[in-house]
Amino acid sequence: MSRIAYVNGAYRAQRDACVNIEDRGYQFGDGIYEVVHLYRSRFVDEDLHLDRLERSLREIRLPMPMPRLALRQVLHEVARRNRITEGLLYMQVTRGVARREHAFPTRPVPPALVVTVRRIPPYPRDIEAWTTTAITHPDLRWARCDIKTVNLLPNVLARQAAREQGSSEAILFDEASGMVREGAATSFWIVDEEGRLRTRQLDDAILPGCTRAALIRELDAEGIAYETGEFSLEELRRAREAFLTSATSFVKPIVKVDGKPVGDGGVGPITRQLFAIFARHVQGGANRAA
Repeated sequence: MSRIAYVNGAYRAQRDACVNIEDRGYQFGDGIYEVVHLYRSRFVDEDLHLDRLERSLREIRLPMPMPRLALRQVLHEVARRNRITEGLLYMQVTRGVARREHAFPTRPVPPALVVTVRRIPPYPRDIEAWTTTAITHPDLRWARCDIKTVNLLPNVLARQAAREQGSSEAILFDEASGMVREGAATSFWIVDEEGRLRTRQLDDAILPGCTRAALIRELDAEGIAYETGEFSLEELRRAREAFLTSATSFVKPIVKVDGKPVGDGGVGPITRQLFAIFARHVQGGANRAA
């Protein structure tokens, strides 16, 4: 059975789907995307992702391709037609097809929408088998990282640098200040040397992660203290624990950074606790309203 994608108003076999050579997403990266985890046929934090999609589109002055309710129906229909209950859904909205010119099309054209889905293994049960390592890497991205744009070349290069050093993620930092920002494709957290749970505050320099937001709600509900604010590379290197959050990482422990162990090199107690809390969130509240 071939995979079914939704492409510009029609459900198509993926082998038959194509991108117009003058699609502005292809030529300029003029578009927005989202990735949503599908757990037991439910989209995890669906409303958070749709809220962020709408915000990103507003920031680049691009309208929604269809009303939110209709888009939600398309997402569920793509998963249903592909018979996928555990997977990742990718959706992308671009400014559409127009003659190549940097400024917006003089005559508005319909936004182009593509939705695909693929299977992935279910939520991990064993945190010890879920650990990863990371490198640190200068942040070479543009100044509006809060917009989830398809312009990802700096992220690609950072991830490639991590792979070449035997790691899976690059932790991006500002070269001028030495302050940590986020992962190339994840939000980043530490438990510092004093035992404080910390992640960077939201601003134009980082993406407002949906999994980050969902975890913060769980922390608030559980009465677990945390801080949002800047921390340095030196504080990262002295941290007791570190972990990533994202739609694909959930809560993923980092046991080494730049080849050196984080803390004692194992999964720390706070990361272990948050892994369990977020597992309950995924399993019991995957479709919770934002």
